[in-house]
Amino acid sequence: MTIRVLLADDQELIRASLRIILDDQPDITVVAEAGDGVEAIEQVRRTSPDVCLVDIQMPRLDGLGVARELASARTKVVMVTTFDLDEYVHQALRCGAAGFVLKGVGPSLLVEAVRAAHAGDALISPSIAVRLLRRLAHRGGRALAHPLTAREAEVVRAVAQGRTNQEIAAELFLSVSTVKGHVSAVQAKLGVRNRVGIAAWAWESGVMG
Repeated sequence: MTIRVLLADDQELIRASLRIILDDQPDITVVAEAGDGVEAIEQVRRTSPDVCLVDIQMPRLDGLGVARELASARTKVVMVTTFDLDEYVHQALRCGAAGFVLKGVGPSLLVEAVRAAHAGDALISPSIAVRLLRRLAHRGGRALAHPLTAREAEVVRAVAQGRTNQEIAAELFLSVSTVKGHVSAVQAKLGVRNRVGIAAWAWESGVMG
């Protein structure tokens, strides 16, 4: 299945560079581009992409606004930006973004972010992931109506460490489908949208030590 991608950035050169990287992948195709947030929303409604790569700072409507508008849509939003600011990242993820990568990352990480978002996972550039999540550790987590099982807690810790489903399956001697089931159950119990929400809860609740 081909992953359909929309690029939203106010710099045409950046969009062209992203298009070259993504169109070079056999399972990804860029179906539309937008120069600002309002146009991005319009293009999403017109072309129904699977993943939307969005710059945070854009005219008319910024990337955070785009993420909020698309929070309930099937299109996944991945932030691609030059701004390595914790507050931007935190807001983006709370708005429902399925990833946050810096423009300086290599092509492989960008492609991985698109594939992860399409698969229902989430990816944050390694340079900011642990730093961001550790800042949440002091806040304290909320009590759960339905506590996690011992196995779910193991999965939560692995997700918070950035493990993929395949890596978690190998580490815990489970099938990938079983891991996916645990992740879905955890998301429901925590009331979060994606794996980054699980990771944030893990650090907020102190389960990462």
